[in-house]
Amino acid sequence: MAAVRLLLRVIAAVGLAIDAGVHAKLAPQYDAVTVHVSQGTLFRIEAGVAALAVLLVLLWRRPLGDLFALLTAAGGLAALLVYRYVDVGTLGPFPNMYEPVWFTDKVWAVVGQVLALVALVPLLAIPVRRPRPRVE
Repeated sequence: MAAVRLLLRVIAAVGLAIDAGVHAKLAPQYDAVTVHVSQGTLFRIEAGVAALAVLLVLLWRRPLGDLFALLTAAGGLAALLVYRYVDVGTLGPFPNMYEPVWFTDKVWAVVGQVLALVALVPLLAIPVRRPRPRVE
């Protein structure tokens, strides 16, 4: 079971790293899309949060870190799909991020987020077995 958990962690980390890389790469292109907070800034935040999730999944290896990673991937995917298909408009300080097209980097972001989710859901569902203390 330990090997399965390790494989799921690596898959989740790869997916989150793809998400972080795509958002970091695209951030400068979206700096001009702004109200008070630019879309580029939001992309940098997503990249940073996804990078933190990679570290938590690989190094901390606790259910709370895995849940953080799952919520990061799910939230990023939800935002991407909403802004792909729905013209939400501006929301408070956030710009209108509606972009009704698919392009390579957007597809890679989806692939990374889905890959992370596919690994994190079973990782959180598999019970963690802690060794029992030896009684002598």
